[in-house]
Amino acid sequence: MSISEIDNGLDQEPPIWAIFGDLMTGLVGVFVLLLVWALGFQLELSQSLEKEIQKREVAEQRRQALEEALADPLAAGRVTLRDGKIGISGSVLFSLNSAELQDEGRELLHTLRAPLQVYLGDNEQLLMVSGFTDDLPIQKGNLHFRDNWELSAQRALTVTRALIDEGMPADMVFAAAFGAQQPVIENSDSDSRSQNRRVEMAPVPRVQNSEAQVP
Repeated sequence: MSISEIDNGLDQEPPIWAIFGDLMTGLVGVFVLLLVWALGFQLELSQSLEKEIQKREVAEQRRQALEEALADPLAAGRVTLRDGKIGISGSVLFSLNSAELQDEGRELLHTLRAPLQVYLGDNEQLLMVSGFTDDLPIQKGNLHFRDNWELSAQRALTVTRALIDEGMPADMVFAAAFGAQQPVIENSDSDSRSQNRRVEMAPVPRVQNSEAQVP
């Protein structure tokens, strides 16, 4: 092979700088794509964070509104707040061995209904109204209730219906009865028993019903 043939063969091969340039162009393209993706992800993350902050601010405002509605009755000892459960003294709502709502109790429920409804709606929850009694049996001669189970059930229903009458949607609240079970304090004297005679209102998760699929 002559020197001229070798030179012609070398001239036919692509120059190294051209290959290097193509490689750099490809790398720059990949870098630009990664940069665009990173900026887009950062923007989306920032927007999501901003929405979450706004959501929490609204939730905090609702919680504060509920606390403000509870402030006076809490200070007066008419209600308690334990583990997110609002406890209302039985003496505020009812007279002894009665399920007829007293004026003081109705006024209190009127005050609590609106902030409770907003709080439940924002958190997609239901309100469970639970009735509790002390451990003393129903007084003899009482023809309305067979035992503490019936008394606690009727009291819970009375409060539930009162809240609905005040404007609470019926599908946001339900009643439960516990009788003398689950006292907050041992039934040892008249004072402890008065604390156990109560109605509690507690937000609970709303069950999402899935549509049954028919094959």
